[in-house]
Amino acid sequence: MARVIEDTVGAFVPGPRIELAGAPSGPLAGLDFAVKDLFDVEAAPTTYGNPDWARTHPVAVASAPIVVALLQAGASLRGKTKTVELAYGLTGENVWHGTPVNPAAPDRFPGGSSCGSAAAVGAGLVDFALGSDTGGSVRIPASYCGLFGIRPTWGAVNLTGACGLGPSFDTAGWFARDAATLRRVGDVLLPAAPAASLGPLIKVQEAWVNALPTVAAALSVALSATERVAGPVLSLNLVPETLDATYENFRHIQAQEAWATLGAWIEATQPQFGPGVGERFALAKVTDPARLAEARRFREVFRARVTGLLGSGAVLAYPTSPVPAPRLETPPEGQQAVRERTLGVTAIAGLAGLCEVTIPAARVDGLPVGLSLVAAPGRDRALLAFAENVAAALGIG
Repeated sequence: MARVIEDTVGAFVPGPRIELAGAPSGPLAGLDFAVKDLFDVEAAPTTYGNPDWARTHPVAVASAPIVVALLQAGASLRGKTKTVELAYGLTGENVWHGTPVNPAAPDRFPGGSSCGSAAAVGAGLVDFALGSDTGGSVRIPASYCGLFGIRPTWGAVNLTGACGLGPSFDTAGWFARDAATLRRVGDVLLPAAPAASLGPLIKVQEAWVNALPTVAAALSVALSATERVAGPVLSLNLVPETLDATYENFRHIQAQEAWATLGAWIEATQPQFGPGVGERFALAKVTDPARLAEARRFREVFRARVTGLLGSGAVLAYPTSPVPAPRLETPPEGQQAVRERTLGVTAIAGLAGLCEVTIPAARVDGLPVGLSLVAAPGRDRALLAFAENVAAALGIG
């Protein structure tokens, strides 16, 4: 008989909770999971965090393949989790369903549009949870909530049956409280790949300078510990154009894709939005074509540079987020400043289609901060094994 889950942090979507038993045996047998409410689950609504989306879309007629794969592997679904409206935000706020509590810091934002999934795992309600990551919506809540999280290589995990935002950036990621569970889920969802060793570890200077000094100092201790796994750490400047350029170019491409994906529905429905969401879509609608073309050229050059650097197995290392989770009362202008500073770093993997694992490597004034490990496209399985070894070296599972 399944245990009764009391949602102590407001992680799950309000209303009746959909639950499905996993197969009696399999590599994930005995584990419980939750699903961000932009993945379809048969006979359940997919609200995408917005009441007008729920009103204008029927309940799902079939579960997304990624959900089916987890059920067939033996994991049991325990519910759908809250998301920021249309996945277009990094704080984790949702005025319609309520903002989930950050289990690691209840007075702080949970982060990302995958906020509910992070809260559910952080509070121990489930063993792992699916999220999605376009601009950082798995990596940032993982850092804010003290969890392991992965943004896989773009295109590595099937997104059929998932609501889209920025198709050339969208990925399906997941959270866990330990590195072994993160890897076990990857063994089910990721494509097979030949065994590969990774190294050396490269410290991306811009991302460390971008972080608060206290965050950089705390994570530098963790980085030193990874040398027992990866050997001596090298340092380099990866983005001579500056992180402002990665942010601005990512922002323009994502905005155009968001409007191309969702603009017709927005125009036809005129939905109500919570603070900031409608404004982002309004700006997306008027993306300048010339600036967009420039951004796409930047991405081509940047991707070639980074994938060339990582082609022999090197791993980038930097703070997942430049700051710990902001306070819930942070004003909009403060939230925007954090957003820009954060997206400049998360855009590194996004623009180049890289795989990235974040580990809960340190704390600053009691607040968790993550260390990101980033590898070339297709090296997801090797990166998960690498991260598991780093976590063991740090004594964090």
